Amino acid sequence: MPGLFDPLKLRSLELQHRGWLSPMCQYSCDPDAAPGVPNDWHLMHLGSFAAGGAALLLTEAAAVAAEGRISPRDAGLYNDDQAEAWQRITTFVHRHGAAGAKIGVQLAHAGRKASTWWPFSGRHGSVAAADGGWGTAGPSAVAYDGYEVPAEMTAGQIRAVISDFAAAAQRAVDAGFDTVEIHGAHGYLLHQFQSPLTNLRTDEWGGDEAGRNRLMLAVVDAVRNAIPDSMPLLLRISATDWAEGGVDLPASIRLARQAAERGVDLVDVSSGGAVAHQRITPGPGYQTGFSAAIRKEAGIPTGTVGLLTSAGQAGHAIASGQADAVLIARAALRDPHWWLRAAFELGHEIGWAPQYERAMPRRSF
Repeated sequence: MPGLFDPLKLRSLELQHRGWLSPMCQYSCDPDAAPGVPNDWHLMHLGSFAAGGAALLLTEAAAVAAEGRISPRDAGLYNDDQAEAWQRITTFVHRHGAAGAKIGVQLAHAGRKASTWWPFSGRHGSVAAADGGWGTAGPSAVAYDGYEVPAEMTAGQIRAVISDFAAAAQRAVDAGFDTVEIHGAHGYLLHQFQSPLTNLRTDEWGGDEAGRNRLMLAVVDAVRNAIPDSMPLLLRISATDWAEGGVDLPASIRLARQAAERGVDLVDVSSGGAVAHQRITPGPGYQTGFSAAIRKEAGIPTGTVGLLTSAGQAGHAIASGQADAVLIARAALRDPHWWLRAAFELGHEIGWAPQYERAMPRRSF
């Protein structure tokens, strides 16, 4: 079995190792002067992880439409100003990444969980129109706990979302991204359609499992067709809703198998987010079992994420065949050079930025 610091190739994308940066929303765009446009904070944030040795950086959720942003301060990729700002960041990462860093964008639509206050705003719930918010929409007129009731989407609106994902994917290619990840997890729009707890429709976009998966797979098809055949496509899913009657692991295995048939190259396996009454049982590596099962049963490479904080934990997830990549999130916020430290601890050498080479460890980190 490969190790954490062995290379991985997805289509034509060659990654120096299997330690990646997980998407993490920063809620740092200027909602008045430049809504959805990444700025110096995003350059610093992502650039620090590139210098810190991550092989692949995945950006925060970039909305495919203005109304698809989680909050007014969220990033987007639905206009050319945003694409131009992202290109500045992709250029920086490619130029200064320590381990030949590559960068991918996570494309998303928040659906009924859009137009909310950002975490450090001091407020909670939906943002009113007077404060810069907007009306939300989802598969059914059912609100997330504490949020405004969304409008039930029309068939025309659903088709427009598919087109929005495709257009954003094309902008991603033009902006210099190396890969695209579709966000189908954490209770956002595609997951809302997938889960029987949030999709109460009886038309072709709901009902049975095939109907509830229809939008997710239609977006996969649209994005796959919008990007070069040489570019890998990733899909993040919630393997379980952690709630009775919701998405479970067998359903996620079936979805992953269909996604693989449509050209998805890796499933980024997370969980939860659909409903507030979920009952998660967290702990170190608590999601690796989901990744392992999907990898084995659906026959597709997987990534795993969630409370994997040490080099040993991450290395074990790869070496034991539970995943093909490990995505690091909060641990990277605490230590932006997490990958350089992990490589040292596991006895590997990866490239350091030449400006930092004088600090390369010899006996201890």
